[in-house]
Amino acid sequence: MLLHHYRFAPDESLFDVEAFRAELAGSRSPIAPFKAALREIQARLDARFRSGADIRDLIHGRAWCLDRLLAVAWEQHEWPPGEGVALLAVGGYGRGELHPHSDVDLLLLLEQDDDAPYRESLTAFITFLWDIGLEIGHSVRSLSDCEREAEADVTVITNLLESRTIAGPERLREAMKARLAPDRLWPADRFFEAKWQEQISRHHRFNNSEYHLEPNLKSSPGGLRDIQMIGWVAKRHFGSQRYEDLVANGFMNDAELRILSQGQAFLWQVRYALHMLTGRAEDRLQFDYQRTIAELFGFRDTPERLAVEQFMKRYYRHVTALAGLNDMLLQHFDEAILHAGEALETTPLNDRFEIRGGYIQARSRTVFRDRPAALLELFLLMAEHPEIEGVRADTIRLIRDHRHLIDDLYRDDVRHQSLFMALLRSGGNVARQLRRMNRYGVLGKYLPEFGRAVGLMQHDLFHIYTVDAHTLRLLKFIHGFRKPEARETFPVAANLIHQLPKLELLWIAGLYHDIGKGRGGDHSLLGARDVEVFAERHGLSTRDTRLVSWLVEHHLTMSMVAQKRDTTDPDVIADFARLVGDETRLDYLYVLTVADINATNPTLWNGWRASLLRQLHAETKRALRRGLENPLERNDWVNETRDEALSLLAAVGADMASVERLWESLGEEYFLQYAPSEIAWQTQGILAHGGSPLPLILISAPAEDMPEGGTKVFIHTRSVDDLFAATAAALDQLGLSIHDARIATSSNDWTLNTFIVLDDQGQAIRDPARLEEIRAHLVEELDDPDDYPEIVTRHTPRQLRHFRVPTEVIIEQDPANERTLLELIAPDRPGLLARVGRIFMEQDIALSAAKIATLGEKVEDVFFITDKAGRPLTDPERQARLRKRLVEVLDVSG
Repeated sequence: MLLHHYRFAPDESLFDVEAFRAELAGSRSPIAPFKAALREIQARLDARFRSGADIRDLIHGRAWCLDRLLAVAWEQHEWPPGEGVALLAVGGYGRGELHPHSDVDLLLLLEQDDDAPYRESLTAFITFLWDIGLEIGHSVRSLSDCEREAEADVTVITNLLESRTIAGPERLREAMKARLAPDRLWPADRFFEAKWQEQISRHHRFNNSEYHLEPNLKSSPGGLRDIQMIGWVAKRHFGSQRYEDLVANGFMNDAELRILSQGQAFLWQVRYALHMLTGRAEDRLQFDYQRTIAELFGFRDTPERLAVEQFMKRYYRHVTALAGLNDMLLQHFDEAILHAGEALETTPLNDRFEIRGGYIQARSRTVFRDRPAALLELFLLMAEHPEIEGVRADTIRLIRDHRHLIDDLYRDDVRHQSLFMALLRSGGNVARQLRRMNRYGVLGKYLPEFGRAVGLMQHDLFHIYTVDAHTLRLLKFIHGFRKPEARETFPVAANLIHQLPKLELLWIAGLYHDIGKGRGGDHSLLGARDVEVFAERHGLSTRDTRLVSWLVEHHLTMSMVAQKRDTTDPDVIADFARLVGDETRLDYLYVLTVADINATNPTLWNGWRASLLRQLHAETKRALRRGLENPLERNDWVNETRDEALSLLAAVGADMASVERLWESLGEEYFLQYAPSEIAWQTQGILAHGGSPLPLILISAPAEDMPEGGTKVFIHTRSVDDLFAATAAALDQLGLSIHDARIATSSNDWTLNTFIVLDDQGQAIRDPARLEEIRAHLVEELDDPDDYPEIVTRHTPRQLRHFRVPTEVIIEQDPANERTLLELIAPDRPGLLARVGRIFMEQDIALSAAKIATLGEKVEDVFFITDKAGRPLTDPERQARLRKRLVEVLDVSG
């Protein structure tokens, strides 16, 4: 068995086999006593688990009990003479490891290929095991079968490598081992290559990241499979039966054995709890169980962190350490054992490092002790030499063994500070080197404030990575903006990043933007203070220090303004421009914001968010170039928009008199809300629609070569109550999500409503047939207000049920525009906007615009509202009634 230094001592209090035999002897049928024994064994194990027993006693103890129970079951059946069949435990059970609902993997091993003499007995035995309720995974193979199938499939030989005889002659297992020996099939190098490729494929399924909201304990990077991988490889090469043998063979050291042992014990605890709570073989650590397990393990909520976040931080720290150990040990195995004698090209870099076989390595085992600065120098060299593929395993081990040298004195040494800044200024792939520094535990030692964020998870569906993983992903996106292919996906960011005067300031702001999380208080302000300390320690100028501090403090501002404020309002643009102050800050902030959104959650970035940020960036740049002392007045804005729209209409031969008559009924707000091209498009559509009694529905998709933007749905019809609610319901029925709504009403009570919609993948709809389907559906649903359908609700996704987001309503005044701003924070669910629209109708509220933002499991929507007479809602009692009604309806319907 591949175990640690730990050995299981038989425990008769778990299962007294002699007492069980006596019970069987007095029973009319063996099935009931076997079933009872299985229940009693598991109940005893569960009770010991809840009381804090050593998890290894429980996992190996269950295997020990099953060994004895199966041996007795074997005795209950008659077997042909000659001892030509044996019962073997294989796989995880063969290692002596059984969780509460793990499959009991069995091999019924035959000496000869002809199974006819044993067929009846084997069938009866397997049926009996099913009848008593055992979840078995079994195979019936002869010795020849084992050899043939193992040669053809690495998973088969892996399963057979870990075997124990439960009943029958041990000589059969020994014969099988001899046939499967490395000198006959799957030699160590071929076995290792196959298992390594298997691991690469497995990790790829999890995006090569141990940081997942609902990780898989077995298969995710850093999971139990990674531990088993080390054991399989070592067993095949060394024949090792226990992990401490690997220390004796020089494959691991004592510190690495501790990481392996402690990590395995923690994952076993979590897996045992999952099996116990779910009543099945469950390896996914779903939201359903994270809170329960955190409480079971003794974690309690604090003012700074939820218990579940503390528990998940411990989980991520363990799997991060295990993933790093797995990487290093397998690379070490490949280099130092399988390819030890190969001649590799070696290129000296300096007195301390050289490139060997494409990988950097230390030229002396004492290099870090003799010159601690080399702990940073190595990563600078890698940034300066992009041809270096990675770090050789023996050097990774030296880094891990010497990173304790990075203390306060080390951090305060100007030589080390200069090396770190040289890395940030190197122009190479800084993001990759910082990820490596984090993987090897150097980054968190050099920047302790970053180290505190390692493994820090926020328990929601918006932030799907730990703080450190999110930060490093952000830096990866920044590096990606520098590549030529980014111009297609991120055209503005890809252009701006080459214009930033000091790229290192963006790396620093990215490193520190979320570093204040988990400490209580505003993380943006905490991070701004932290980055000022960093800047002062690393010799940044006062100007650069102010810039990075401002970027960290305001890293959320641009996104919030774009998504929650009315950016068609000149006052909003002027206020944002005053906050930014100059174009350089604006450009830095834009690039940081785009990287932050993309690194937070892959589902957040879409064409509509891109267009919002691009528009805000462009309008703010115009305002800054015009001068903060010369903001564009509202009248000037309106007049410019009208003139440009008239020019566009004249160019297509529109009837100018008809245009002017139509525009007479539209207030100046309409010309503030829409771009000239949109006004021309809408005007043409209205005039062409003539006197038709049906609603006018115009739909416009972004051009095929335009990655940014959403599909625009324009509705022109008589203004009636409940129109917004009905439109939201109709769009919801089509599986579309509303991301922006602009509501305008002419002086003669016609609506000019525009919705920006995306499909369920967050993409604009471009297919002409689908666009026509949307148009026809809206015409049918909106043609008669008396027929507006009841709101259709759907099943709430499983994950959302585990996030209790209380509805929050914030009401503020927007005096410049004579309206009220209502911000709604609520759990996301289908039909939400339709419900809100009905509440507005009940409360005699008129909606002028809406900004819709879905952030994981919740929405943060902003509505610009007035009463039916167009006045802001200033009455506190009326505000209270509206707030109460929204909370009542949305909390119940959530």
